[in-house]
Amino acid sequence: MNPTDEQTAAADAFHAGDHLALQAGAGTGKTTTLALLARTTKRRGRYLAYNRAIAQDATARFPRTVQCKTAHALAYAAVGHRYTRRLNAPRRPAWQTGHALGITKAIRIGNHEISQKALSNTTLRTVASFCHTAEDTITRHHVPHLRGLEDAKLHSELGAHIVPFARKAWADLQHPDDGCVRFDHDHYLKIWALTRPSIDADFLLLDEAQDTNPVVEQIFLNQRSHAQLVMVGDSAQAIYHWRGAKDVMTGFDGTHLALSQSFRFGPHLAREANRWLHIAGAPIRLTGTPAVPTELGPVACPDAVLCRTNAGAMAQAMALMAGGHRVALAGGGDGLRALALAAQDLKEGRRTTHPELLLFPTWGELQDYAAHDPAGRDLQPLVDLVDKHGTDAILEAVASLAPEQHAEVTVSTAHKAKGREWARVRIADDFTPPKDSDQKDDNGRAIPGPIDDSEARLAYVAVTRTRQRLDMDGLSWIDHHPDGNPTAGNRPRMPGRHGDQR
Repeated sequence: MNPTDEQTAAADAFHAGDHLALQAGAGTGKTTTLALLARTTKRRGRYLAYNRAIAQDATARFPRTVQCKTAHALAYAAVGHRYTRRLNAPRRPAWQTGHALGITKAIRIGNHEISQKALSNTTLRTVASFCHTAEDTITRHHVPHLRGLEDAKLHSELGAHIVPFARKAWADLQHPDDGCVRFDHDHYLKIWALTRPSIDADFLLLDEAQDTNPVVEQIFLNQRSHAQLVMVGDSAQAIYHWRGAKDVMTGFDGTHLALSQSFRFGPHLAREANRWLHIAGAPIRLTGTPAVPTELGPVACPDAVLCRTNAGAMAQAMALMAGGHRVALAGGGDGLRALALAAQDLKEGRRTTHPELLLFPTWGELQDYAAHDPAGRDLQPLVDLVDKHGTDAILEAVASLAPEQHAEVTVSTAHKAKGREWARVRIADDFTPPKDSDQKDDNGRAIPGPIDDSEARLAYVAVTRTRQRLDMDGLSWIDHHPDGNPTAGNRPRMPGRHGDQR
């Protein structure tokens, strides 16, 4: 394939020795471009992949002068191998770990009694959060916000109780041979990062830079004094802020270039993608490939159905199963099974240790929270699913899911669909439009409220997963939203609200 002008410009900047941030839109051949850069130099490089599968695929595409690894693989080679004995330790309930750390009784914060199990779970989640950051010590900032304790004063009180136990857990994890806290891969990555490692390479290529955890960002940027840094990603696909990821591209000190020619889809879909890129305030716009005749319209038999929420994905899967289809759920059904079991506990009057639901003593309180508290609106699809079908039916459906290679249709959340593509895609109906604002149009009708930047980015990911035909269905409301047609209506685009909701 002959390189495009944009790929040639990236190669020229690379050979000039520039530190480089490459904005690569959906389907624009970012890995192909990085391989092109690597093949045109004799210098030694490292390609930092987002996961092991991507690293293995890249190894076949890059020259031998470039080692393709995940950050975890580098960390394991440096320090992680010392902890092999602990990595293979059997799983144990969080409450047992908490008891070993000294968490032996419940506490009361506000109107909530927080059990020993909940405190133990929160302590381990605090350590996990710390491991994704660039900070040197555990503070209240790393303590997760619990449902029902969103108030800053209540969270501060929780943090004051949790931080000493979390620091004790982190100290336990420093021992290579034995300890009470189960050791996992993020632990040795953080231990390695705290040594301020130097990576032996002439240049570093960071893939999926828009979803980089601060701990990996710190490792990458610390190589600047001796290695050329090249990061590639798509800021408009930064959809993992809620789990600690950070778009490191926008503020990067270096030459900023773009890849905007998509080879995945044609001009019609590129125009739809650009509508969402405009709403998200993204730095690029896409051009489709005329030779790829992607269509927009109804899809009766999709290869994939993309959903906004996990509960929405389960509802779609159950409906398709009822129609006699073999259905796969991207990423498997373990997460939904855990939620269904947690809901079952609450419905039967037992507390659950599920981190999303652990503060609710009954199903009724969860129903009320989801219906009336703005912080609980993302739980409403789960409540609706359980109330409509019951937990037994959900568990039965999860058990009936097919492997993807044997399925007729794959159901996925938009989050899990990132990086993937299918021939025919339908957007599910749980991508709900924003609520109406207080403003009125010339006819006295309420004007829809602004679209969250995070929602626009997620919609962009969803609509760019297809090659042949896209059924907009659940996102078709954009045709009637003022932001969906910037030249119509009587107002400019309103600033989007921020904050991802899973």
